Amino acid sequence: MALARCLAVGLIGLDGHLVEVEADISAGIPAFVLVGLPDASLNEAKDRVRAAAANSGFPLPSQRITVNLSPATLPKNGSAFDLSVAVATLTAAGVLPPEASAETVHLGELGLDGSVRAVDGVLPAVLAAARAGVRRVVVPEATAGEAALVPGITVRGARWLAELVAEYRGDPPLELPDPPRAFVPPARPVTARPLDLADVVGQTEARFALEVAAAGGHHLLMNGPPGAGKTMLAARLPGLLPDLDEDAALEVTAVHSVAGTLRGRPGTALITRPPYEDPHHTASVASLVGGGSGVPRPGAVSRAHRGVLFLDEAPEFEARVLDALRQPLEHGELVLHRARGTARYPARFQLVLAANPCPCGRAVGKGVDCTCTPQARRRYATKLSGPLLDRVDVQLQVHAVTRADVADPVAGESTAVVAARVAAARAVQRERLARHGVLTNGELRGPLLRGPLRLPAETTRDLDRALDRGLLTLRGVDRVLRLAWTVADLRGAPAPDRDDVGRALALRGALTSAVAA
Repeated sequence: MALARCLAVGLIGLDGHLVEVEADISAGIPAFVLVGLPDASLNEAKDRVRAAAANSGFPLPSQRITVNLSPATLPKNGSAFDLSVAVATLTAAGVLPPEASAETVHLGELGLDGSVRAVDGVLPAVLAAARAGVRRVVVPEATAGEAALVPGITVRGARWLAELVAEYRGDPPLELPDPPRAFVPPARPVTARPLDLADVVGQTEARFALEVAAAGGHHLLMNGPPGAGKTMLAARLPGLLPDLDEDAALEVTAVHSVAGTLRGRPGTALITRPPYEDPHHTASVASLVGGGSGVPRPGAVSRAHRGVLFLDEAPEFEARVLDALRQPLEHGELVLHRARGTARYPARFQLVLAANPCPCGRAVGKGVDCTCTPQARRRYATKLSGPLLDRVDVQLQVHAVTRADVADPVAGESTAVVAARVAAARAVQRERLARHGVLTNGELRGPLLRGPLRLPAETTRDLDRALDRGLLTLRGVDRVLRLAWTVADLRGAPAPDRDDVGRALALRGALTSAVAA
C-alpha cells in the first residue's frame, strides 16, 4: 500500500484539533518530506522516525516518503506527532495492515532506539479526541494513567514501537526491556505535615480576612512590616479551600499537562486540590501570564487556575508585570495572540499580594526608624496601580506581632476548623448562585448585585455616601457588596445587614475611616 492514514491531535493552548496524518511512498529520489505547517521540533520527526523504525527492525524503504498533516493550514508543534507519523509511514510501506490503526489516535515522541517517550498535553489531546468521536488512543506508557482520566476512551500504553507493530500485525507479544528512563525534572516536594493556620501567632483580623477571602473567592492584599506573618498566612490559604469538583479538576489537570508540570508527580490522578503558585519578584510578563516562541505556553497565572497566585513583595515586581494581571482578574481567562496562533488558557485564580509599608519595611507607626526617602516611599507605593488595587476585594493592614500575642497560651483555630466553615459558606453560595451561572461571591457582577441580589437602601447607606463622595468607584462598591454577602454566609444569615456591610468596609483597610467621616 503506497498511501496510508493515521490520526493525531494538534494542540493550540488547551484547544485540541483532530489531525489526519497521511503518508505516501512513491518512486523517486529517496527523501522524507513533512508538510502541513510543522514547527522545527516537529520537522525533525522525520529523522527520529527513520532511525526508530530501523532500530525496531522495520527500515523504511529508500523511496520518496511524503507525510502530510491535515488540515494543512493549522500550525502543528512538538514531538507528540512522532508516533502517528511512524505508524502512517509503516502502514504505507506495507509493514502494518491499514485496518489495524484506523480510527485510533497516536500520541508520543520516539527515541532513536524505538522507545516511545512521554510528551506534554496528553490529557487535553485525549479530551479533544473524545469530543471528535474517537474511542481509542495509543499514548506513551508513562502517560497512560493521565489519558485514562477521560471517560469512554480505551487507552493503550506503548513502551516500544516494535511492541506496537507486533500487536497490529497479530504477532506474538515481544519480551522487551523497559525503555531507558528519560530525565524528569523533580516535582515540588510534598510537605510531610500540612500547613496549619494554628501555627500563626496572633493576627486575629488577618485570620478573619483570610477566612473571608477563602469563603468567597476574593482577592487579598496584606500590607505590613516584615515578620508580621503575611507569607505564613498566604501559604495557608490553599488549605482552607475546598477540593475541586470533577470539572474543575479536569480543567486544572489539563493546564498542568500542557505546562509539563505533571511529569515527576507521583501517580497520574486528577489534581483535586487547589494549586498554589508563588513566583519570584523577578518574574517576567511572559513567565507570569504565559508566552514563548511559537504557540504560547501557560504561565503562573494559568497554572494557578482554581487556586492561589501569591506575589510576595508585590511592589518589587515590575509595574508592567503587575498590570498584566488586570485582564485575567476581570475575565478569568487569558487570550494570548502570537504569529503562529492564538492560545486561550483559563485563569480564574485568587490573587494574594503581600507588601511592606516602604522599601526598608520600617515605616510603621510614626515611622521614625524608616531610612527611606519620601521619593522612594512614593515610588514603592505607586507600583501597585489604582486599577489593580480596585480589583482586589480585601485590603488589610497586618500589624506586627506583640509580646502579648506570643505569651497568649491559647492557639488560634486550626485549618480544619476554619475550612469546615468555608465549605459550608461555599455550599450556601452554590445553592444561591447556581441559577446565575457563578460559583462564588467573588465572581458576582454589578448587574446581579444591583438586580436580583440588591440590598435595601438602609443597608447600603454608607456605601452610597462613599460613592457620592468619590471615595469608592462603582467597581469598589461592587467589591464591598461581594464581601458583605460572604460575611453573611459565614455567619449563616440569609442576606447581609448593615453590620455585615460595615465589616466588609473594614476589610477594605484604610478606606473605613474615610467613609465613616
